[in-house]
Amino acid sequence: MSSFNEDELCFPQLLNSSCRKTIRPDFESMLIYIILSSISIVTVILNMMVIISISHFKQLHTPTNLLLLSLAVSDCIVGFLTVFQIILIDGCWFLGDIMCVVYFVLDYLITSASIGTMVLISIDRYVAICQPLHYSTQVTKMRTDICICLCWMFCVLVHCLILKENLEEPGRYNTCIGQCVITLAYVPGIIDLFLSFIMPVTVIVFLYSRVFVVAVSQARAMRSHITSVTIKCSVKTSEKKSEMKAAITLGVVVVVFLICVCPYFCVVLSGQDSMVDASSSAVIMCLFYINSCLNPLIYALFYPWFRKSIKLIVTLKILEVDSCDTNM
Repeated sequence: MSSFNEDELCFPQLLNSSCRKTIRPDFESMLIYIILSSISIVTVILNMMVIISISHFKQLHTPTNLLLLSLAVSDCIVGFLTVFQIILIDGCWFLGDIMCVVYFVLDYLITSASIGTMVLISIDRYVAICQPLHYSTQVTKMRTDICICLCWMFCVLVHCLILKENLEEPGRYNTCIGQCVITLAYVPGIIDLFLSFIMPVTVIVFLYSRVFVVAVSQARAMRSHITSVTIKCSVKTSEKKSEMKAAITLGVVVVVFLICVCPYFCVVLSGQDSMVDASSSAVIMCLFYINSCLNPLIYALFYPWFRKSIKLIVTLKILEVDSCDTNM
């Protein structure tokens, strides 16, 4: 009976002080390994494609693409962080208390930077669609770079302050060896909830709603000024397709984002997240990771230049001289 109990421990040699493993059927454990590994690999590959494309080709150095680059960087790091969830499948943390805190800080930081960049993208699209005449003067590459830097710096500062107690004394809230937990006080938790969820979601939904309404109204206004019956029919068909594409794209962006981030913050709102346990929150964190996997598909695969750049990357044509000047 003692050997059976030892098999359930993260550190059998420590007996009384060791945490217990999460016992699952072999099939379930293998399935989780495969899913998490696939998410990690696909997330890293897709976002690396975006990073290489925008960084390499000069023609792609636009304000909007710089925002996509920032999003891809944060999402690529999220893909690497998935490895820690793979380690935690059995409920045991073998990397020490310091790495536990570093993991959580990175997870909070990168997720917030990703969400913050999505807010900047929504602002960029709002100005482009709703104020097209002012876009070129209001949205420049320099201003975009400054906004991206401020976004990342703000995320670093806020989460270092929110997780200050955990950073000062790693592992202070662990109840056994092999556990990886952090605790958020009530006020810092509320601040994190507001800055990482309530405010970004409100801004994104409001701006994308405005963009959609303006895009549809502009399309209808254009149709009302067309007098030629032949042209009117052809343009009407194409514009209907454009409206539908805009509706689908904006709908996917908002719905996927909310589906992926809402579960965690719903737990926070319910008051059950005063202590965040890495092993017990695996499913919730996976939704964050899946969102990072889908972001390059939502924001980049709709662009023809991305499909062209993938071909150039896969065929190694980007290694050719002056390939960075390729017309995309």
